[in-house]
Amino acid sequence: MQTHIINNYRYGISKKNNYILIVSILKIAKLGHPVLLKKSSEIKEFSTDSLKKIIYDMSETMIDYEGIGLAAPQVHLSKRVIIFRNPDIEEKEKIKITPLINPTFKPIGDEKEDAWEGCLSIPGMQGLVSRFKKISYYGYDLEGNKFENVAEGLHARVVQHEIDHLDGILYTSRLADYKAFGFEKEIIEFWKNEKNR
Repeated sequence: MQTHIINNYRYGISKKNNYILIVSILKIAKLGHPVLLKKSSEIKEFSTDSLKKIIYDMSETMIDYEGIGLAAPQVHLSKRVIIFRNPDIEEKEKIKITPLINPTFKPIGDEKEDAWEGCLSIPGMQGLVSRFKKISYYGYDLEGNKFENVAEGLHARVVQHEIDHLDGILYTSRLADYKAFGFEKEIIEFWKNEKNR
């Protein structure tokens, strides 16, 4: 898809369907909004213009907010749709976004690891979160084709974080230590900086 910037919007030209689509930056739901606490509904129809618009708008929003993952409930849509990027494999100046519809995951083994997470719905905050180290996950692409993959490290963490959003779960309920949560500035200064511990 080709994209061109016009003020705060981009329009994409789909060569396959030969139509112009206005892509918008969406408002992010913040901690306390009920949409973040309920289970999302499954997508029944694939390959629709409305589903494509959701994916394009979410992608534009995630890039604008400099995120690495985004779930539909975070943009006030209670649908089982996530998008994410894998910064571990991205080349400079190239962002590859993976949309995943009706996703699910299974841990590979019992091993977990703790790492710091943030969330676009809880801006300026970070928490130390325990997640499975390695997972297999699957879902469907825009056309309804099944997509399967194995992930570990940051890739696995992002997928688990975003799928949690679809079930109304925020990372704050998965903290490895209830004290290891706070404003990003203080977390960097007092938790991540060994000399200040």
